[in-house]
Amino acid sequence: MKILRSYCFISVLLLVFIGSPLSNAKVPDVISVFPINTKQSVIVTPLFEIFNDTTSGKDWDSYPINANPGVGKRWVLQENISDDFNYKSPAKIKSKPFRQKWKDWYHNSWTGPGLTIWSRTNSYVRDGMLTLFCSRVKGTNNVHTGIITSKKRVQYPIYIETRAKIANTVIASNAWLLSPDDTQEIDFLESYGGEYSENADADLSWFAQRIHISHHVFIRKPFQDYQPKDPGSWYHNGNKLWKDDFHTYGVYWKNPWHLEYYIDGEMVRKVVGEHIIDPKKFTAGTGLNKEMDIIINMEDQDWRSKKGITPSDNELSVDENTIFKVDWIRVYKPQ
Repeated sequence: MKILRSYCFISVLLLVFIGSPLSNAKVPDVISVFPINTKQSVIVTPLFEIFNDTTSGKDWDSYPINANPGVGKRWVLQENISDDFNYKSPAKIKSKPFRQKWKDWYHNSWTGPGLTIWSRTNSYVRDGMLTLFCSRVKGTNNVHTGIITSKKRVQYPIYIETRAKIANTVIASNAWLLSPDDTQEIDFLESYGGEYSENADADLSWFAQRIHISHHVFIRKPFQDYQPKDPGSWYHNGNKLWKDDFHTYGVYWKNPWHLEYYIDGEMVRKVVGEHIIDPKKFTAGTGLNKEMDIIINMEDQDWRSKKGITPSDNELSVDENTIFKVDWIRVYKPQ
């Protein structure tokens, strides 16, 4: 039996090296791919997974990286910016392990969009989790929410991924990248977990069943904003409600003109080329080329609050619904 298994494994490797008809298939510039049914499918682990630097003794070691680092390369963990949150950091006075990698604020002095007022005390680390939460600003319609920003920046080529459980609220739970000058942005997790808005008396299950994965390029003065608006930027997997469990969300920022988005290890979207990355030429031909900060946060976004979609006092009173949990975030570079 051992000999037979070895023979089968070697055969698979030979097929990988020799190639197959699929290896020459053209991949469209914009795709939306739904996860396969693993109960009915045979999964062959890509060869590049075998040689990745994924045995670091961290919480994410059992989660393979399915993005291809390139011929002759492997994924190498960037320890100085990855975080498993296996330490304690109180809300009011953050601990040294936290402060080595993060600050509990935005990357500039802005206090947040719409009704949001970011708060340093609406984030903490405990029980191996980063926790962000939202709460009412007393006497107002505003909402305090948690936010953290990395102290080090990232730049392509990188693979970044987080394992998170989004909040059961109409407020957004996000993980994203933003350039210091606020002109380039990559959103690999933008989500709205709440299925219903009391204030708007609105069914929001369409949003609760979707994850927004997209990017922006901006001109700040006069303000202009481009992001793709195709249906593939709102990923859904049947009627799955993303708030119900932890999932992994990642992006392979391969180069200024190439993004691959991954959810639960499956590539669910790929955008390639100027026509989808920057058709209005806001970047003057550079694409998504700038260093970016990592931001994990919650937001009461104005495009929703203007429609009355903002949490009621009653919704905010249910503590377990106001919490956005992040198990870990990891960053790799191909080398």
